Amino acid sequence: MGATKKETKKMKLDKHTMSRLLEYIFVPYKKRFILVLLCIVISALAGVGGSLFLRVLIDDFIVPLSSEANPSFLPLLKALAMMGGIYLAGVIATFLYNRLMITIAQSALRNIRDDMFAHMQHLSIRFFDTNSHGDLMSLYTNDTDTLRQLVTQSIPNIFSSSLTVLAIFFAMLFTSWHLTVVVIFSLTGMLWITSKIAKQSGKYFMDQQKSLGKTNGFIEEMIHGQKVVKVFTYEKEAEKSFDKLNEELFNNANKANRFANILMPIMGNISYIQYVIVAIAGGMLAISGWGGVLTLGAIATFLQLSRTINMPINQMAQQLNSVVMALAGAKRIFALLDQEPEVDEGYVTLVNAAYDEKGAIVETDRRTNFWAWKNPHNTQAEMYTKLDGYVQFFNVDFGYTEETLVLKDVSLYARPTHKIALVGATGAGKTTITNLINRFYDLADGKIRYDGININKIKKDDLRRSLGVVLQDVNLFSGTVMENIRYGRLDAKDEEVIEAAKLANADSFIRLLPQGYESELAGDGSSLSQGQRQLISIARAIVANPPVLILDEATSSIDTRTEAIVQKGMDALMHGRTVFVIAHRLSTIKNADVIMVLEQGEIIERGTHQQLMDKQGQYQKLYTGVFELD
Repeated sequence: MGATKKETKKMKLDKHTMSRLLEYIFVPYKKRFILVLLCIVISALAGVGGSLFLRVLIDDFIVPLSSEANPSFLPLLKALAMMGGIYLAGVIATFLYNRLMITIAQSALRNIRDDMFAHMQHLSIRFFDTNSHGDLMSLYTNDTDTLRQLVTQSIPNIFSSSLTVLAIFFAMLFTSWHLTVVVIFSLTGMLWITSKIAKQSGKYFMDQQKSLGKTNGFIEEMIHGQKVVKVFTYEKEAEKSFDKLNEELFNNANKANRFANILMPIMGNISYIQYVIVAIAGGMLAISGWGGVLTLGAIATFLQLSRTINMPINQMAQQLNSVVMALAGAKRIFALLDQEPEVDEGYVTLVNAAYDEKGAIVETDRRTNFWAWKNPHNTQAEMYTKLDGYVQFFNVDFGYTEETLVLKDVSLYARPTHKIALVGATGAGKTTITNLINRFYDLADGKIRYDGININKIKKDDLRRSLGVVLQDVNLFSGTVMENIRYGRLDAKDEEVIEAAKLANADSFIRLLPQGYESELAGDGSSLSQGQRQLISIARAIVANPPVLILDEATSSIDTRTEAIVQKGMDALMHGRTVFVIAHRLSTIKNADVIMVLEQGEIIERGTHQQLMDKQGQYQKLYTGVFELD
């Protein structure tokens, strides 16, 4: 029977995966690979040459000694030394190619990890929202480790074994073609069994890698959320969920390795049977004389060759499991690399600007804290537009999936220096509005303009550089406090970082740390309180000095007393800037220029605090506590 369409497609995919792997492994290191192949050839020929030399050793040196009255062992010793030299050359060649393959493997894995990480930086937020972080981590650990085994062990062993089998086959023909026919029948059975078992184990190795990724993802979630687990005594349920995933991993790994591990015993037993058959057939041919003159040395040599040929075939069969596992890991890695990067068709960029003597905006190389949008498609006179921070939404629709809209026909504007507050229950669409300003997601319909420019025309990096964001969930990175604040602007001087910390009211607690601003943070700043971590995040936004600020529950983790102090610094920061504030504490947004109340993705009320209180609508009920924000 011919291969089914599904099997044909799978074979093509495996070939495509292997060809892509070779681009990482072979193409950059051609010279080293040529040296590896040379060493493999020497190693293979040394092994076969040693076996062939056995015939000469027996027939020309050992057998004649038995008939001599005063035998001289010097020729025999020279022959043994020559035989030892042949094997020594093989050992040295094997050592060299193994060392070279280790270097090639680690270099290739370094390049793959670099490409994965670089590619991840260009993927959309949607990708990270829809993929388990632990599963992504598994790509860098478990899946790349399968490639290490492929390069350091499987590829050189398969090359070496293939050359050895070929060399032994010709050596067998040279010794006795009759006995070679016997061996061919035995090897055909071996290869048939190998292909059947490898086909079965391949499917389960792929399932094993997927299960391993899901298990790692669950473990990562549980470690990250350990406090929640303990607060809600979720330990038993977590154990049950883990046991379910672990059982799935066990079943897939068990099936994969069950097929993989039965291969070697089967091959070993077939090789023993083959050895016995060859010995019997060789003896019969030697006695009958039908196969020509078979000397004792020829029979011993052929038995040695028949036994030797099984070893490389067994090694190839054993390495097939590693190849299948590596291909499964490679498919997952290439699936990440094949993810479409975040599309950016923008051409408007953000540049340092200044006024010339005629009052026109011009670009400058020096930092001026005066920014302008550069539109190369406009005429010279209209090329530069001052960055003011004027944001407008026009009939915006958006949904995280095509079936459900999160925002429906949203229209709003935020003039420069205005403070816009977004209020509403969880899921009303407040954070979604700020995500659209950042272009973390693209609109389903409508338009957003920034200083009169459609944000789709602005390069995403430049758009996001003009925005400062303080999120409710703070992310700190390994490094010093100084480095974490400077994350907002990498060229900020130490004095600017300290000034930002003072403005955020973080300076006082930072100076109490063991090394002050040079104190090392680890584990996402776990040694700091939630409020202290949030203050560092606010200082990070301050040092960026952006014209537009997005504060998503920025003070939600700070106690009321600290919040009042920080609010003064925030007010100074917000002065002269466009600010979007998402807040559950409505007392913090009373001074907003416009408050917008969202419900199920629609703006149902807008106005100042007093206007909305006088209206006695939804906002008034939320503020007075008749309704509560979820």
